[in-house]
Amino acid sequence: DAAASFLSGIPEALPALTRAEKIQSKASKVGFDWNDPLVVLDKIEEETAEIKDAMASGSKAEITEEIGDLLFAVVNLARHLKVDPEQALRSANIKFSKRFNYIERSLEAENKPIKDATLDEMEALWQEAKGKV
Repeated sequence: DAAASFLSGIPEALPALTRAEKIQSKASKVGFDWNDPLVVLDKIEEETAEIKDAMASGSKAEITEEIGDLLFAVVNLARHLKVDPEQALRSANIKFSKRFNYIERSLEAENKPIKDATLDEMEALWQEAKGKV
């Protein structure tokens, strides 16, 4: 069909976040897009509500679909704000890893295995890490 041929030039082997951005950019060129990032934020909130509904239904397939829709909407927001979603996620991964490593090192200094730490203890260390790493 016409839509498939219009998007067919986008390689399927691309990372999913990059491919989503390219699909959205291409659709935007023919006017299939929102003009306001705040509208995209509304869409993200809508997708979050749909995930809650899917969770209530207990359907793994529905949950998976709705999480995919949420990720697609977040990529759309990144595109509107001219943020590379792959780079943004890489940076978030690095930040999380540094903070988690801080938790591990802090617990290790107390001779406490991380598996024995409570969520509250780890959360307190996480908050400390936010100010340090």
